[in-house]
Amino acid sequence: MTAALSAIQLRVYYEDTDAAGIVYYANYLRFIERGRTEFLRSLGHDQNVLMKEGIAFAVRSIEAEYLKPARLDDLLTVETGIAALGRAQLTFAQRILRGHELLLDAKIRVACIDPAAGRPIRMPRALHEQLSALPGLSQ
Repeated sequence: MTAALSAIQLRVYYEDTDAAGIVYYANYLRFIERGRTEFLRSLGHDQNVLMKEGIAFAVRSIEAEYLKPARLDDLLTVETGIAALGRAQLTFAQRILRGHELLLDAKIRVACIDPAAGRPIRMPRALHEQLSALPGLSQ
């Protein structure tokens, strides 16, 4: 993974788990979504504002390695970085850890879209330049 540019912590609650107290696999997608949202926020981009400006990001593909289970009451860290950047899409590198133990390793490719039309668009130049300046990025 590229260097984590953003990290958030979250606690595993009962609602996140199955009957055995293990996090249901689809909930990891919710956790990494929060990581991407907070990553953008850390760069000064609130998703509500982006949508009002006619910009949204839609997931195109996900590659996830579920390595170890998270359990009820675990404190998790979601790390988010950018692995690749194009003009209309970007690939996030994300990990979920419990302490230093890697639980999930994922790559999520998102497309920049016009939310009203649902069509791909080029990222605004200022946003693209800001992302391009981040360390550890391949283009």
